[in-house]
Amino acid sequence: QLQLVESGGGLVQPGESLRLSCVASVHALADYTVGWYRQAPGKEREAVSCHTMLGVTEVARSVKGRFAISRDNAKKTVYLQMGSLKSEDTAVYYCALSGAGYHSCPIDPNGKIYWGKGTLVTVSS
Repeated sequence: QLQLVESGGGLVQPGESLRLSCVASVHALADYTVGWYRQAPGKEREAVSCHTMLGVTEVARSVKGRFAISRDNAKKTVYLQMGSLKSEDTAVYYCALSGAGYHSCPIDPNGKIYWGKGTLVTVSS
């Protein structure tokens, strides 16, 4: 069974940086589109960033220029580098994988999506 395990969340001050990691128990990470989502208290889950092996990357307008998604297929790990963090970035961040063979952004919400359990990021002074 495919599993995603996020790490790297924590409490940081506004303006600081943080890198989230997500390890996937897959045979070949290259077969999947990868994405990061977040859910702030009292709000719906929203897409943060997405990346396909065909070179397509999407980034939410609210984090453009501050966040960057990347992957290391050999380590089966997806990263989200977050910089210039703001209080409104406080949320639980979830890693997601598409179904195998899906190479488009965003991940089809009506298709197969695998989710991690999330990691909490709190930005506060």
